[in-house]
Amino acid sequence: MNGAYLLLMHLPKNTAIPVGKQGTIAFDQGYYVYVGSALNGLDQRIQRHLRKQKKIHWHIDYLLSHAPLVAIFYKEHQEREECIIAQTLEHRLSAIPGFGCSDCSCRSHLFHGSFEDIAKVASALQMKPYPVNTKS
Repeated sequence: MNGAYLLLMHLPKNTAIPVGKQGTIAFDQGYYVYVGSALNGLDQRIQRHLRKQKKIHWHIDYLLSHAPLVAIFYKEHQEREECIIAQTLEHRLSAIPGFGCSDCSCRSHLFHGSFEDIAKVASALQMKPYPVNTKS
């Protein structure tokens, strides 16, 4: 299965987090959604994000160590669609500039907003919920 995914996280308090070469970013408390893609194994990529123990590789790995996943949405497709999804999210939510988009021209692939607004965008994009088991 190939496609795009949204990771919905909740940061319980305002937190400054070192994010690799990005430096330290001040994150406000609340809900964040990250858009990613996996054109070579969507299920494996999502399972990696769900693991607690993993090598820090992407920007999102830094945030996930502070903000637990509360939901995941996905959409199967064969072409890279994450930038289109990111642009849709940017119209409804606040972007975290430069986060998760070092390989494209998007402003961001991480957004901050209400749980309800994030869920509405996922629904409008016809993304399906992915079962979240955060015990691993």
